[in-house]
Formats: sequence, structure tokens, C-alpha cells
Amino acid sequence: MRVITTARHCDIPDSLREHAIELMTKMMRFDAQVSHGEVIFETEKHLRRVEGILSIDGSPQVIARGEAQEFRPALDQMIDRLSGRLRKQRAQRKDHQALPLGEVDLPVAD
Repeated sequence: MRVITTARHCDIPDSLREHAIELMTKMMRFDAQVSHGEVIFETEKHLRRVEGILSIDGSPQVIARGEAQEFRPALDQMIDRLSGRLRKQRAQRKDHQALPLGEVDLPVAD
């Protein structure tokens, strides 16, 4: 998976950038069809915002945001929200699948 990091109105240390890339690549465990991701770091006065965008083949983009006084807690908040949305999507997909034939109760003709 390709991950793009962007910093708006701020400078990001390399360690934080690598940590964000590592966390975004772990999102592949929720959906194997994730094609690429983007992490946007933004500073506004004393508030730090992190936005994560995942593009999934055949599905709309999944977007999550996190806000905090520092970038690391905002990044963790964004990852938690993103993983929650991906878990919910996966559960909805699995809930709508048909039951295996061995588990289906068919009426018996007399």
C-alpha cells in the first residue's frame, strides 16, 4: 500500500511521519483491497489536526480526523476512528452474506 503524508502550515519530524505510515499500513488487516492512504497533518493556532483518507477499490473513501494539543494523540485518535469505521464496514459486509448450505434449514416434504 502506498501512503502519502502531507504537512500543512507545520513541520513534521521524520519519526512521526514514519509512525503514521506504519499505522496506516496496518489498516490493510481490515480490508485487503485498500489501494492507498493519505495522512494530512495541520496546525491551527494551538490545535493539531490529523486527517486520514483510505481509498478502497470498489468502495467509497474512508475518512477520519483527530484533534489534540499534540500530533501523536491526534494521530492515535484518527487511527482509532479509522479502524472503527473499517471494522463496521467489514461487519456489515459479513452480515449480509448467505449462510453455508449446511446451516440452512430447508423444509422437508412429506
